[in-house]
Amino acid sequence: MGTMAAEGWLELFPVKLLTFSEVGLPLDCNDRDVWRIAQERGWVLITDNRSMHGEDSLEQTIRGENSPNGLPVLTIGNVTRLDEKSYREQCITRMIEILMELDNYLGAGRIYIP
Repeated sequence: MGTMAAEGWLELFPVKLLTFSEVGLPLDCNDRDVWRIAQERGWVLITDNRSMHGEDSLEQTIRGENSPNGLPVLTIGNVTRLDEKSYREQCITRMIEILMELDNYLGAGRIYIP
C-alpha cells in the first residue's frame, strides 16, 4: 500500500487491501472457501503462487467453479521479490491495469503478475 500511495495510484484509483482478520476469516481457512467468499462479495483475490494439490486448492477450485463472470485471482509470481522496488512497482502497475479494465478479465481464472 505504501508503494501504491507513493506512486499516486490511490489518488487516481482507490483500492483497499484487506487481510483475513479484517474480513473475519480464520488464517487456516481453505482456499475453496476463501475463493467463494471473494466471489460472493465482489473482491479480487491477490495471492502468492499457491499449490494445486487437493480438492480444496485454489487451482482446483478455479478449474471447477469459475464462470464467465468470475472475478480473476491475481497471483504474484514471486512474492519473495516484493522486497525489490522495481518488481513491486511492476506488480502494482499490472494490478492497477487489470482492475481498471476488470470487465475484460472476468472469467480469466488466474492471472499471474507482474
